[in-house]
Amino acid sequence: MDAKSVVTHLRNLASDPQNRFSIVRDRSCLAGLILFLSHQDLHVVEAALQTIHYLSENPNHCEVMRRELGMMASLENIKNSDFSNRIKLLAQRIYMSLNEPFPLHTPEAKNKQNLQFFISSANKTAKTVTLHIHGLDDLERKSLCEEALLKVKGVISFTFQLAIRRCTVRVKPDLATECLTSAIAKTKVLKVQQVLNNECGKEVYVPLPSMNNQVEESQYLPEYLPEEESPQKDTDKALARTASKDETRGSWLNTAASFLSKTFYW
Repeated sequence: MDAKSVVTHLRNLASDPQNRFSIVRDRSCLAGLILFLSHQDLHVVEAALQTIHYLSENPNHCEVMRRELGMMASLENIKNSDFSNRIKLLAQRIYMSLNEPFPLHTPEAKNKQNLQFFISSANKTAKTVTLHIHGLDDLERKSLCEEALLKVKGVISFTFQLAIRRCTVRVKPDLATECLTSAIAKTKVLKVQQVLNNECGKEVYVPLPSMNNQVEESQYLPEYLPEEESPQKDTDKALARTASKDETRGSWLNTAASFLSKTFYW
């Protein structure tokens, strides 16, 4: 098993919110991900960033990850490197997410959150938008789409299913779906339709108009919503599970941790 295989499987595991606590708790996996950030293979670096991005979506994980030796320094190096803008933007997004102040769960804070529920939309759940993208035929087009979505203020995360030209995007509740259409339309080679279920439960494709006004781009990157507010599971799985979730999760984590322990020293 090589580094690319290990980090790819870790990324696939981390795409399922139920696996993330186990990965963060395993310090060998975290330390290995940090080492992967300085790997010579750009595919390994990008897969490691995507894995850390998944893990950082839960604010309860951010403090542990931020304190892990080498995490912030590695992200800082990638931000200032000559990597592609897509990789640097992803590293910047993670860096800012990990630097967010860790909330104190005190009774006073809880009461304030309950009061805020009635005066703002801050506690509304994230919404999930499923898009069918014409022209999403290869990795180059996928990269163009990723770069477009990463720039949209309010996008939380997204996954792709290239085989059926589909992208599932999780966004903040106040973000208009047309903003995604406009951002992707700027690529000049991709066209978007939203995937919805009709009254019979059958999927239908609905054309989405582009917005005339300019889409607000994220310079400082949007805040992440707590994982418990975004229960939607990612549908893009590179590895088909043939065993139960607990069995598969434990097996791959043990394999990855064993590989990292034998390969690296920290």
